[in-house]
Amino acid sequence: MPDMPKAAALRSHSLHGLPIEIRVYVGRARPRLGEMMSMEPDTVLPLDSRVDDKVGLFVGDRLIAEGELVELDGARAGQLAVRITDMADRADAGA
Repeated sequence: MPDMPKAAALRSHSLHGLPIEIRVYVGRARPRLGEMMSMEPDTVLPLDSRVDDKVGLFVGDRLIAEGELVELDGARAGQLAVRITDMADRADAGA
C-alpha cells in the first residue's frame, strides 16, 4: 500500500476517537398480535436462539463480528458483555 499523504494520515488518525454504536443481535421473537397486546411485566418472551448461541455485532446494518454473551465479575459483576469470537472479513466489512 502506498504511503498516505500527511493530511490523509492525520484525518485517518483523528477518526479513531469518533464514538460509534455497536448493536448486539441476540435473537428474534415472533409472538402473535394478541400475545403482544396482552404482555405485561413478568411476561417471558421466547426467542429463536439459545443461551449458548453466538450473537452478532452490528454497526448500522453491517455485521462486524460474532461473539458470546458473558457476565462480568468483580466491580462490574452482573453486567452483560460480549466476548468476540470471530471478526467479519475486512473486505466484506468495507463493502
